[in-house]
Amino acid sequence: MKEYFKMMIAMKIMYFANVIVAGAISITSLFYPKTAQKSIFTDAFEYSESIRLIGALWFAIFVLSLIGLWYPKQMSLVFVFQLIYKSSWLLFAAIPAMMNAHPYPKAMASFFLVWVIVLPFVIPWKEMLN
Repeated sequence: MKEYFKMMIAMKIMYFANVIVAGAISITSLFYPKTAQKSIFTDAFEYSESIRLIGALWFAIFVLSLIGLWYPKQMSLVFVFQLIYKSSWLLFAAIPAMMNAHPYPKAMASFFLVWVIVLPFVIPWKEMLN
């Protein structure tokens, strides 16, 4: 029972962090994409309307994480989704850019790396796979 409460607390902390981070990134990317290009993406990329596409993705994570604050186990697939897409971005975009000395958003890569390390310990694998 104690382990269950620890898992719920860890999940709620992650949902709360998602609400804060994904909320800020999504609002900036959707409504102020040129500001997002300079701040969030640290001018690593040329401005493109695809920043709003990324904003929409993070807005979905924001909304699902809000719901996850009240229904943590039921919404845990959002963590699996984040694990997959953040790992993929690190492997196929950030690492190659780093190795070839190309620009990439370093703060975002660091944040993603932390998330990829932490998420496997927060995801309720047993409950999801039963």
